[in-house]
Amino acid sequence: MLIQNVTLADGSRHDVRIDGERIAAVERAGELDPGPDETVTEGSGNRLLPGMIDVHVHFRQPGFDHKETWETGSKSAAAGGVTTVVDQPNTDPATVDGEGYDEKATLAADSLVDYGINGGVTGDWRPEELFDRDLFALGEVFLADSTGDMGIDGDLFADALERAIEAETTVTVHAEDATLFNKSARDRDDPDAWSAYRTARAEIEAVRRACSLADDRDTQIHIAHTSTPEGVDIASEAGMTCEVTPHHLFLSRSDLTDLGTHGRMNPPLRRERRRQQLYERVADGTVDMIATDHAPHTLGEKETDIWSAPSGVPGVETALPLLLAEAAADRLSFERVRDLTATNPAELFDLPDRGRVEAGNYADLVLVDPSEPAQIHAENLHTKCEWTPFEGRDAVFPEWTMLRGETVYDGEDDSFGEVRGENVRVNPDEGSDPEPPEAEE
Repeated sequence: MLIQNVTLADGSRHDVRIDGERIAAVERAGELDPGPDETVTEGSGNRLLPGMIDVHVHFRQPGFDHKETWETGSKSAAAGGVTTVVDQPNTDPATVDGEGYDEKATLAADSLVDYGINGGVTGDWRPEELFDRDLFALGEVFLADSTGDMGIDGDLFADALERAIEAETTVTVHAEDATLFNKSARDRDDPDAWSAYRTARAEIEAVRRACSLADDRDTQIHIAHTSTPEGVDIASEAGMTCEVTPHHLFLSRSDLTDLGTHGRMNPPLRRERRRQQLYERVADGTVDMIATDHAPHTLGEKETDIWSAPSGVPGVETALPLLLAEAAADRLSFERVRDLTATNPAELFDLPDRGRVEAGNYADLVLVDPSEPAQIHAENLHTKCEWTPFEGRDAVFPEWTMLRGETVYDGEDDSFGEVRGENVRVNPDEGSDPEPPEAEE
């Protein structure tokens, strides 16, 4: 296939040739002539970006199929321009031993996009079995309970760090300190009570402690869904990496009047001032990546009181479109969007041949027209939970999404291809062939 006349993240016009699963050439527009048997796709100057690598999703299988499945979650991912997802361990059974991993790996074969599987830590986890599998990372390691009640104490976290260092496996951390929750907020029943309860200080101090334990062992950790600018700064100054979710980037406690219990998540939404400061750190490069923490629950489960509602919101289908709308409005650069969603996750989690539109990389690609924004409506999304916290917001959805050289989603007729995803850790050394020629992006 030859994709002609596309605009890359840096604003330059190129032609892109695809051969099998990979990008064969990237040259200035007009410099690649079609071969006799080559399919030609006209890009019309639209933006061609690497597919998003979302290192934090909860596709809910096994155990919670009524909320999401690997099939529905991956359809939602593909329709949102996500070509790789990483699933977290708080399922039923939890992914804390070999049997739990194997059951999830069997279900993940239904995925339409590539995937990784994280292993979790509990009091009865079996690290020898986990590290014998093709783990993406160890985590998210919960330092406070969330969905699945997998919170652990500091001693077990320290032990998990030691085990992961021996296994040369990255650790990702859900950093909240339950001893710093504001128990007086339990007397309230308004939607903001959850944010008042799980305080910003509970996250800040947990990030500080987790980074200190990692630094003492001369290792790196990755801080999941950082919701405070202070947490971002602590991680950055300690030389650790962190992610921010779209809901913490675009929503704040001021939105809870409209969201109600649908705005409950862990960590919770913060005040508008903190949200703005978090956005500044996303824009200036302090934050390493955007990950969705896609955590769907059904409408029926959410429509209850603030203390009974489960924590979590869907987001895998809307993350990249929301960021692209920001770029189209000149609030973020397209290069920054690329780095946050693809280049940095690929580099920091050691995913070779992904994250950039360049020769030799997998043809995991997304074509978008930034001049044609649309509004987000739950009825158009593909998640099984059938709602979104971003209803009515502007977004730029894919014209099409490609996985390893095949169209996995076509936005024109809202259809999905036959390609199925693969575990990105099964063959970690794949792609170590002679280096391809350099290409510009």
